[in-house]
Amino acid sequence: MRKWGNDGPMTKPRETDLYPPIKAFLEDQGYIVKSEVGAADVVAVRGQEPPVVVELKLGFSLALFHQCVARLKVTDDVYLAVARQPGKRFAKAVKENTGLARRLGLGLITVRLKDGLVEVQCDPGPYAPRKSGKRQAHLLREFARRQGDPNDGGQTRAGLVTAYRQDALKLAVYLFEVGASRGADVARETDVARATTMMRDNHYGWFEKVEKGVYGLTPAGADAVSTAGRVLGSG
Repeated sequence: MRKWGNDGPMTKPRETDLYPPIKAFLEDQGYIVKSEVGAADVVAVRGQEPPVVVELKLGFSLALFHQCVARLKVTDDVYLAVARQPGKRFAKAVKENTGLARRLGLGLITVRLKDGLVEVQCDPGPYAPRKSGKRQAHLLREFARRQGDPNDGGQTRAGLVTAYRQDALKLAVYLFEVGASRGADVARETDVARATTMMRDNHYGWFEKVEKGVYGLTPAGADAVSTAGRVLGSG
């Protein structure tokens, strides 16, 4: 299959097209570079340093990562090199796969085939992830506030029952049974401290303001009450 450009036919990109830019890039850094040495696509040697291995592919794949991990048995300096593509989708893939490469102790290189631009996204090395205390606290807070276990592991985000949704449903059930009420009363009776704010924000469309500080239930809120048993883990 051939593609046509402004100057005539262009052949479909091949993995071998990545080799000349990679070879030139490494030679500029003082390496002696050879291709197809043993099972490796590219091997580079500089003095007495451990060898550098580069595996070439047009795009990301799980097989490529498996291949590079296998090369770690030979040297710690292993890179995967892929052809750079235009667009946000590839940029996102680079970001995600750079993270994966770091976790595996691998390096990642992208090659822009139209002009041979080589960019090192990350170098091989030990991975020491930094934990986010803020995210951990949020996770544990949501866990503690969640009543029961109303979701199925692996389900999509759509329809996911969160602690916020459970609290909103408590408010809806109270208004369904008692009628329009002052926010302070709803907060006290349901033990949901932010009841007034939640009813005012009306994230789910369940509440309506009747007068200052007083909220009632919309038809959508009344319909939601029918799910109370499952969502609140009481039926």
